[in-house]
Amino acid sequence: MNAAVKSPRLIPVPQWNSYHAWPPPGGLRYLIFHAKSNGFDKVIRRVGRRVLIDEQAFFEWVESQKK
Repeated sequence: MNAAVKSPRLIPVPQWNSYHAWPPPGGLRYLIFHAKSNGFDKVIRRVGRRVLIDEQAFFEWVESQKK
């Protein structure tokens, strides 16, 4: 039997707010710009010039910020 591999949902930055109300586009861009210093680089995937947000990794990153 083949085990189904669940791929993460990758959401393009401009469409993030179609799925989630927070953070707003400006806040998301701020997090991306400072990704190396705030650990957000684990959340973003770059495909050419396109920046995608790994939805599951985003919420894991949010939980890690509580500590």
